[in-house]
Amino acid sequence: MAFIKPFKAVRPKKELAEKVAALPYDVMNTDEAIEMASGNAVSFLHISRPEIDLPRDIDVHSDPVYVKGRDNLAKFLAEGVLLQDETERYYVYRQKMGNITQTGLVVCAGVDDYQSGTIKKHELTRADKEEDRVKHIDALNANDEPVFYTYRNDPALTAIIDQVTKAAPLYDFTTDDGVSHALWDIADPKLIDSLTKSFAAIPTLYVADGHHRSAAASRVRDLRKDANPKHSGSEEYNYFLTVIFPDNEMTIMPYNRVVKDLNGRSVAEFMARVGERFEVTPVAGAVNPEERHQFGMYLGGKWYVLTPREDSFPENDPVASMDVSILQDNLLSPVLGVRNPRTDQRIHFVGGIRGVEELERVVNSGEYMVAFSLFPTSIEELMALADEDKIMPPKSTWFEPKLRSGLFIHLLD
Repeated sequence: MAFIKPFKAVRPKKELAEKVAALPYDVMNTDEAIEMASGNAVSFLHISRPEIDLPRDIDVHSDPVYVKGRDNLAKFLAEGVLLQDETERYYVYRQKMGNITQTGLVVCAGVDDYQSGTIKKHELTRADKEEDRVKHIDALNANDEPVFYTYRNDPALTAIIDQVTKAAPLYDFTTDDGVSHALWDIADPKLIDSLTKSFAAIPTLYVADGHHRSAAASRVRDLRKDANPKHSGSEEYNYFLTVIFPDNEMTIMPYNRVVKDLNGRSVAEFMARVGERFEVTPVAGAVNPEERHQFGMYLGGKWYVLTPREDSFPENDPVASMDVSILQDNLLSPVLGVRNPRTDQRIHFVGGIRGVEELERVVNSGEYMVAFSLFPTSIEELMALADEDKIMPPKSTWFEPKLRSGLFIHLLD
């Protein structure tokens, strides 16, 4: 059963919340982080991307970067930019983006649940990215950015959370991208106990976004457990920061692909090879696939619809029949030579929030040669695969809206 616990959040002073809040560390590079934090001394990027306050040529994975993040967190606390609640609480975090509304419960989840499989994963982690998060969390002595989890909707839980949101929120603001953010706290011990018991009846939580943060929290716990001869299992480092949303409110967008070259082939040779596994139909405008097993391809200023031929994939294999697998196994690997999309520098992944216009832009710029638009993976696919302990191909999902960092932090002691 899923164990959750309340915690004493470190969070922004009310009038600074909008300025503190920042996009997650992993949706930007250093240059973009510098630009986003420009002129904003209280942006949370000074903590989540602390290299922005150091010389531009510094190795972002070097010790001075992690130390700077720790120092910046201490500075924000000392100056009153961030304050810690005096009692353990749950929090409710609501985001609205256009016609999308998602309302999640902010909690601490248990490392034991992660390690036992009660919290189910669907992606592999990269060793370098996981190590970076271990060093970052350990240096800060905090989970500074939440993991994004989901669960199968429970109407009773939804009713409790909806009741909480009838009160005035602690924060309520809209960011430059048009997404609104509101936060409530739950301090009533009876309500806290009711939520804890309700989640204890939920058999499984699922990682939606944040596999590296989850894995890193697990490793940090083990490091601290080994170093603590008086370890009891109740220490704060046994838990990590999560926001848990019901599955019926989750929105997954496609994770599109662009490739730098045609693997030494001419356009004619490339098109001939693609035609062996796909029906290729030229179309007049940009392609946003409207159903599974349909792809868009942008090449040479023209769009095409690609439909996989019947013998190109096993329909009864839940992983091999995913659209990201079909594209990888029938085109990206055999035709374009992208054998390992996790490490190949010739491929780049474009979140669906950027639209097909971004695909056209990067191809038209000459930086990339060909682009592919996909139909999004469903939340049902994700949970079904996770239930079978299967692993999705890399970059299978792009969740929106993204959780803002800096609105709540969990200290490890």
